Amino acid sequence: MVSWSELCYFAVPALVLWAVAAVLSIGVSPQKGKRRVGYVYLLTVGGLLVFGAYIALMWHSLERPPLRTMGETRLWYSFFLPLVGLLTYSRWHYRWVLSFSTLLSAVFICVNLFKPEIHSKELMPALQSPWFAPHVIIYMFAYATTGVAAVMSLWQLFRRENHLDAIDNLTRVGISFITIGMLFGALWAKEAWGTYWSWDPKETWAAATWLCYLVYVHWRKCRPTAVRPALLWQIICFLCLQMCWWGINYLPSAKGISTHTY
Repeated sequence: MVSWSELCYFAVPALVLWAVAAVLSIGVSPQKGKRRVGYVYLLTVGGLLVFGAYIALMWHSLERPPLRTMGETRLWYSFFLPLVGLLTYSRWHYRWVLSFSTLLSAVFICVNLFKPEIHSKELMPALQSPWFAPHVIIYMFAYATTGVAAVMSLWQLFRRENHLDAIDNLTRVGISFITIGMLFGALWAKEAWGTYWSWDPKETWAAATWLCYLVYVHWRKCRPTAVRPALLWQIICFLCLQMCWWGINYLPSAKGISTHTY
C-alpha cells in the first residue's frame, strides 16, 4: 500500500533521471552521437518507469484510477510531460525540449509534494463510468503536449529562435487529443447525466480552449509569417486551458452547481 507520503521516494529518483537525460540531450541531436542519445532514452524511460510505478501502486491502493482529484490528475500530467518531451526530441530533434518538460514536471510534482490531497477511496456514481478514465487520461496527455508547446513559445519569444515547426506539430497533436477527450467526455456525460452536453462551466471552458487552439492552427496556416502574434496567442491558449483544468473551481458560477465539482 502506498500513499501521498511515499511520493517523494519515487518522484525524486525520477526527476534526477529526467534531469540527467535533459542535460545529455542539450549537447547532441538524435541524428548524431548515438551512444549519448541512447543514454538519453534510457534515463528518460527509466524515470517514466519509476514514476509510473507510483501511479500504478496508487491505483492499486485506492482501488480505483487515481484521477478523481486535482492532485491525482497532476500525477498524470507530471508523468506525461517527460514522455511528450522524449517523443518530441526523437521526432523533431529539438534539443531543449527535455529541459522544458522536466522543469514543468518538477513544478507539478513539487505542488503535490507540498500540498498533497487525501480523499476517500470511493468514487461517486457519476465517476464509475468506463468512459471516465480514458477521458481524463487522454486530456492529461493533451495538456502535457500543449504545455510543452507553451513553454517552447515563451522560450522563442525571448530568445528569437525559430522552433515554430515543433510548436505547430505539438499543437496539432494536442488539439487532436483534446478533441478525442471531448468526445469521450460527451459519451461519459450521456451515461452519467443523460445528455451529451449541458454547457456546464467546465464544458464551456473546454469548448473555449478547443476553439482557441483551433484558431492557432488556422492562424499558422493562413498567416505563416506572423510569428510573434502566433506565439502570444499560443500562450493565451495555454492560459485558457489552465482555466478549464483548475481555474473554474474558483468561479462563483461553478460553485455548488457544476456537475464537474466533486
